[in-house]
Amino acid sequence: MAINPPVDATATPEWAALQKHYNELQNAGISLKRWFAEDPERVERLSFDAGDLHFDLSKNLIKPETLQLFADLAKAVKLDERTKAMYTGVHINNTEDRAVLHTALRRPVEDEGKYIVDGQDTVKDVRETLDKIYAFADDVRSGKWTGITGRKIETVVNIGIGGSDLGPVMVYEALKPYADAGISARYISNIDPNDLAEKTKGLDPETTLFIIVSKTFTTLETLTNAREARTWLLEELEANGAIAKGDDAQRAEAIKKHFVAVSTNLEKVEEFGIDPANAFGFWNWVGGRYSVDSAVGTSLAVVFGPARFEEFLHGFHEIDEYFANTPFEKNVVVLLGILNVWYRNFFKVASHAVLPYDQYLHRFPAYLQQLTMESNGKSVRWDGTPVTSETGEIFWGEPGTNGQHAFYQLIHQGTQLIPADFIAFVNTPNPTKDGDQDVHELFLGNYLAQTKALAFGKTADEVRAEGTPEEIVPARVFSGNRPTTSIFGVALTPFSLGELIALYEHITFVEGTVWGLDSYDQWGVELGKQLAKQITPAISQDDEALAAQDASTQSLIKFYRENREF
Repeated sequence: MAINPPVDATATPEWAALQKHYNELQNAGISLKRWFAEDPERVERLSFDAGDLHFDLSKNLIKPETLQLFADLAKAVKLDERTKAMYTGVHINNTEDRAVLHTALRRPVEDEGKYIVDGQDTVKDVRETLDKIYAFADDVRSGKWTGITGRKIETVVNIGIGGSDLGPVMVYEALKPYADAGISARYISNIDPNDLAEKTKGLDPETTLFIIVSKTFTTLETLTNAREARTWLLEELEANGAIAKGDDAQRAEAIKKHFVAVSTNLEKVEEFGIDPANAFGFWNWVGGRYSVDSAVGTSLAVVFGPARFEEFLHGFHEIDEYFANTPFEKNVVVLLGILNVWYRNFFKVASHAVLPYDQYLHRFPAYLQQLTMESNGKSVRWDGTPVTSETGEIFWGEPGTNGQHAFYQLIHQGTQLIPADFIAFVNTPNPTKDGDQDVHELFLGNYLAQTKALAFGKTADEVRAEGTPEEIVPARVFSGNRPTTSIFGVALTPFSLGELIALYEHITFVEGTVWGLDSYDQWGVELGKQLAKQITPAISQDDEALAAQDASTQSLIKFYRENREF
């Protein structure tokens, strides 16, 4: 379909104004230490609240007046228009001619009838699907739904890949303290046989339920693993006498009791052996990396319960509403998005660290890698024209304090500038003391100390004053002026986790709008998948397929053939 071409941000007066501002800051010398001393209101002017999250942007390489320039740029690229288009179902996913309506997944029931897109009452359909998921989750949690031998389900195994795995596994790990029904979850994604082997190890087939997550029910990795899981289940049930060997009726019933699907391809679901009544659908306007709050999160509804899942959705919606209705000058979501553009395009940084000071968020950086890098890792704009600036960032990170003893050295004293988001929570579900020391406060002390050290550093004179030998003074100097954003929450709950995910979804959208990108397609994953289908036959004994490969691929396949032992 036709779509308005993006505004070339780099050709606007607002971009020129930002460039002038950047040059002025560089010429005057960037010094966070000096800026804090000169402006006693700096922290207040650069702090924000959204939902129950608190944001401190004061340790970034900006001044309070920079924010107006950010807001001006957001207006210049018509962020408000594109946001409205996204929220109302305009097909802003241009290359796939699709609406982008993940925000509809968390709209309240009161919004039924208000968002009709392509003839579909999106909110009504979402709520009907949620009701079906919740009823299923309640049945599994209560023991009404049982395995083939009548035993209660104790383990849910989610089989998916990409957005059908990264989101659910991240949320499961993040919210483990809320698992209250005696049900745990495991997640299989990699086609590497080792993944399925390890994830099924020690499971009781009689109490295991598999959820196959594939919208089309054709995803190579997911369906391969699903078939292997089906074989494992039936062999294990036969081995322990739960079903009779070779009894096709019992085998079929076992599949129906131990497999459900998240898919819209009911024909293939039924062909696999799953009852189509136990398939939960979602829509083509839900991108995989934006789908954890859809039926893709069915495993989460089972483990945590419908009430917790609703709280999760409310957190998303809180940020959705904040983002859509807060003026750009005060909108921390917009400002953080433009802040990333500021670093990427003006400071020429290549990567962005996300450092959660909460062990339960240990998969959050990996989740953000897909969200941000699959969305904005593009070199053409949404109208097919080349980009006019650098795009995308390499997102990465690990939880504190582990990262402090690994890669923080590079952030503190390396030659690369790496902006970092530090995330922490006031309260912990596992308070403890080491003698008189509150361990969570010790943990938060590190969270606060790292951003202070990165911002203000340590001069050579300060190092000398500690009695350090002169020859090693340079090694102990910290330059400071290493930018960080502090995100502080009250507690890691289903609600606040929904807020965090929506925050980064919209930050990614803001950046994509400035760069003129379609942040909702992902054609970059396709070529390798196509080539894999051509190469795989050559790996075994198809010499004709082998001859069609390049010299490097041929050489590697020959090495494989010579050394394969089984």
